[in-house]
Amino acid sequence: MADPSSYRPKPGQIPDSPGVYKFRDEHRRVIYVGKAKNLRQRLANYFQDLAGLHPRTRTMVTTAASVEWTVVSTEVEALQLEYSWIKEFDPRFNVKYRDDKSYPYLAVTLNEEFPRVQVMRGAKKKGVRYFGPYGHAWAIRETVDLMLRVFPVRTCSAGVFKNAARTGRPCLLGYIGKCSAPCVGRVTPEEHRELADDFCDFMAGRTGTYIRRLEKDMMAAAEDMEYERAARLRDDVGALKRAMEKSAVVLADATDADLIAVAEDELEAAVQIFHVRGGRVRGQRGWVTDKVENVDTSGLVEHALQQLYGEESGDAVPKEVLVPALPEDPDAVSQWLADRRGAQVSLRIPQRGDKKDLMVTVQRNAQQALGLHKTKRASDLTTRSRALEEIAEALGLDTAPLRIECFDISHLQGEDVVASMVVFEDGLARKGEYRRFQIKGFEGQDDVRSMHEVISRRFRRYLQEKERTGEWEETPAATGPVPEGPAVSGPVPAPDAVPGDGSAPAADESREDDGRPKRFAYPPQLLVVDGGQPQVAAAKRALDELGIDDIAVCGLAKRLEEVWLPDDDDPVVLPRSSEGLYLLQRIRDEAHRFAITYQRAKRAKRIRTSPLDAVAGLGETRKQALIKHFGSVKKLRQATIDEICEVPGIGRRTAESVAVALAAAAPAAPAVNTATGEIMEEDDGGSTT
Repeated sequence: MADPSSYRPKPGQIPDSPGVYKFRDEHRRVIYVGKAKNLRQRLANYFQDLAGLHPRTRTMVTTAASVEWTVVSTEVEALQLEYSWIKEFDPRFNVKYRDDKSYPYLAVTLNEEFPRVQVMRGAKKKGVRYFGPYGHAWAIRETVDLMLRVFPVRTCSAGVFKNAARTGRPCLLGYIGKCSAPCVGRVTPEEHRELADDFCDFMAGRTGTYIRRLEKDMMAAAEDMEYERAARLRDDVGALKRAMEKSAVVLADATDADLIAVAEDELEAAVQIFHVRGGRVRGQRGWVTDKVENVDTSGLVEHALQQLYGEESGDAVPKEVLVPALPEDPDAVSQWLADRRGAQVSLRIPQRGDKKDLMVTVQRNAQQALGLHKTKRASDLTTRSRALEEIAEALGLDTAPLRIECFDISHLQGEDVVASMVVFEDGLARKGEYRRFQIKGFEGQDDVRSMHEVISRRFRRYLQEKERTGEWEETPAATGPVPEGPAVSGPVPAPDAVPGDGSAPAADESREDDGRPKRFAYPPQLLVVDGGQPQVAAAKRALDELGIDDIAVCGLAKRLEEVWLPDDDDPVVLPRSSEGLYLLQRIRDEAHRFAITYQRAKRAKRIRTSPLDAVAGLGETRKQALIKHFGSVKKLRQATIDEICEVPGIGRRTAESVAVALAAAAPAAPAVNTATGEIMEEDDGGSTT
C-alpha cells in the first residue's frame, strides 16, 4: 500500500486549466482516468487526509504510485480524451459498463453492390446501416419477414448469392416473391439499391409515405379492375401495418430520442436505454457496472453517454437525449454530442407529459435489471470468493490469489510440442492474456523439461519488463505531465510466443510506458502447472534460477486430482466438494483445452504441407496444374522432366526444380496403418493420411 504523500505533486506544478489526469500503480499500469475543469483543484481533492476520503477513492490513491496529467484547451476536448483513455487503458478503478448480452441489430450492408438485410452483433462496421438494438434476434426476423413482401431486398449470404448467379437459379425467396433476385438479373443494381434505401427509410420511421402510396396504388388498381394486383397491394399494406404494430407509438410528433435511466445502490448500478425513432421504441439495451469509483448519478449518466455515443456519428446520435440527472458539465457534454451528430442535440431531464411517463417505464426496467443482476451474481461472487479463500488456506498463502496463471504441455507422440498459459483474475478467465508457446529448446517428448523451458521464458520476460520500466531502481515515482512524443517500444517478442484469444498482436510483447496491455509484465500470486511432483519441481527450479521467490507454485495431477507443492512428498488433498478444487480444475482444464487446440492446429498445418511447397517460385496455380495433370504427387514423382514440361506454364528449369524437390522428399518406405496393416497411399495434395 502506497502513501499518497510519496508521489503528491507540488501545488505549483499542477496547472489550473482543463485537462485529463491518470493515476498509475507500481507496475506503471493506468488504474484511473479522470477529467477536470481545473486540474489543480481536482487533484488536490485526492491528496487530503485519507480518513476524509471515500473508501473507494482511498483504495485507489493508496494503490497508485504516480499521477500524470495532460492539459487541453476546452472541456469538450477533456471529455473526448477521457473517453479515449478509458477505452484504451481499461483502468480498474473507472466505472466500466458491461453488457449482459450481445445485442442483435438489424443491419443493411449499404457498402455492398447488392445490399443485404441481416442480423448483426458485435462491433459496427463502416458503410452498414444499423437499426436497433433489439432484445431478441427472432424479433428482427419476424419484422424482416413481414417487410420483405414490400421491400424484397436480398437476405442471402455471399456464398448463396454467388452460387445462384453461377447456376442461373434464384433461391426459394426469389421464387415466392420475397427477394427481387438480383443474383439472376431480375433487377439492376440501381433498382435493388433503391429498394434497400426505401427499406432503410421505412425502418427509420418514415412510414406514412409508403402506407399512403400503397393504399393509393391499391385503389387505382381496383378502379382499373386489376383485382389480383389490388389484393397483393392490400396484403402489402397489412404486412407493413403489422410490422409497425410490433412497436407501438409512445411519443407524438415522430420524435427521435434516447431515454436513459439509472438504478443504483452502494455497490452497483444498472443503466437502461430505450431507443425511440419516429415516435416508436425501436430498441432497448442495458448495462450493469460495479461502482469501483466514488460516483453519483450524474457521473453514471456521463459515463453511460460516453459508452453509448463514443463510437457513433450522424443519425446514430438522436436529436434528444433524455436523462434522469444532468452531467456535471452539461454544456460540454451537449457540445460533444452535437459534434458527433453534426447537428444540435438536446440533453435534458423530462419534466412532464409523455416523455416523463416513458422515463418512468425506463426507470422501472433499470430497477428490475439491477435486481435480476444482483440475484444472479450473489451466488457467483460468493462462490468465487470462497474458492479463492479455500485455495489460500490449503496452500498456506497469506492472501487469496487474485491472479492465477496455469501452464500445460501438449504434443502428439513427441511431435508439435506446444505449451499454453491461461490467466484467471478474481476467479474469472482473462482470455485476452492467454499465451501459447512452441517448445524449441529441444526435440522429443519430455514434459518436465518442456515445463522448465516455458516457465523460464515467461518469467525471464517478466524480469526484463521490470528492468526496462525501472521498478528495481531506488528512485521516487515520476510526477507531472509526460512529454509528448512517440511511445518507446518494448523488447522484440520471441517469435514463438503467440497471443491467445482476443489478445494484442504478437508484435506487442508488453505494455508500453503509456499503459497499454502487456504480455508478460504482471506476476501471478499463484502459478499452477498441469501435472504432479516432477512438473512442480521443474517450475520451482525455473523460478529459483531466475531469483524469483515471491510466487507460490502448485500442480494439479489428473489421476486423483491431487494438489502438489514443491519439496513436499505428500500431496494436498482438497475435498471433492471444495469450491477451491473446482476452480483449480476449471483453470487446469482451460489450460489443457487451449494447449491442445494450438497443438492440433499446428499438426493440421504440418500435414497439409506438400513437397511442392519447397520449390521456389512455384505458385498455387501451377501447383494445382501439376496435380491436376498427373493426378497425384506420387505419379508426379514418377514422371520425367520432359513429361513435367508438358504441363502448361511449366518451363524446363521449373521442371528440374520440381523433380529435385520430389526426389529429396521421397519417403523411405510406404506409410502403414499399424492397426490394420494397410499401406496408406498419398492423397492428391501430397500428404500422407
